[in-house]
This record gives sequence, C-alpha cells and structure tokens, in this order.
Amino acid sequence: MVSVHVALGVAVLAVCGGAAVLGLVAYRRGVAGPWVAQALALAQTVLIGQAAVGLLLLSDGRRAPDRLHYSYGAIALGVALSPWFYAPADSRKRLLWFAGTTLLAGALAVRAFTTGS
Repeated sequence: MVSVHVALGVAVLAVCGGAAVLGLVAYRRGVAGPWVAQALALAQTVLIGQAAVGLLLLSDGRRAPDRLHYSYGAIALGVALSPWFYAPADSRKRLLWFAGTTLLAGALAVRAFTTGS
C-alpha cells in the first residue's frame, strides 16, 4: 500500500503541474476548452485519492517519519478544493483561481513528498 501512496504522490506532482500550466496558458489566451476543466478536475481527484490512501495507511498504523507530512498533505488538499467556495463568479477569474490553487497544491505536494520519505 505504501508503493501505491508513492505512485499516487508522483501522479499528484505531474497532474497538478500539468493542469496548472494548462490552466494558466488558457487564462492568458482567454480561451478555455473542456480539456482545461477536465485537467483541473483530475488534479483534484488525484489529490483526494492520495489523501484517502494516506488515511488508509494511517489507520493501518503506518506513520510518516516527519509529522509535517500530514500538514502539507492536508493543506494541499484544502488549497485545491478552496476555489469551490471562494472563487469569483466571473469565469475568467474563476479559471485563474483554479489554476493558481492547483499550482500551489502541487508545490505543497512536493514538500509533502519530501517529508514523507
């Protein structure tokens, strides 16, 4: 199960980075197609899956060597989901919120990845 958590961690890094870049490019161009929305949703989905597997590992008694790992993981998930509550109604600004928070979640996931191993 630890190997699944590590593999999902690598997927989180790749998907969050790719989705954030795709979202920021779409914002800059002013045109966002369905691929952008799907990529941002995939980033959130992978983060939720990563947190779920982490909780399963925690319930099995497996602990991270550094307690900061839990903080970075929880904050990354919270940041990625925050635009659902706080993003403005304007679609262009909303895209920027989702892309920016996905980029920040990816950066926090990098830190969580380094404190977990």
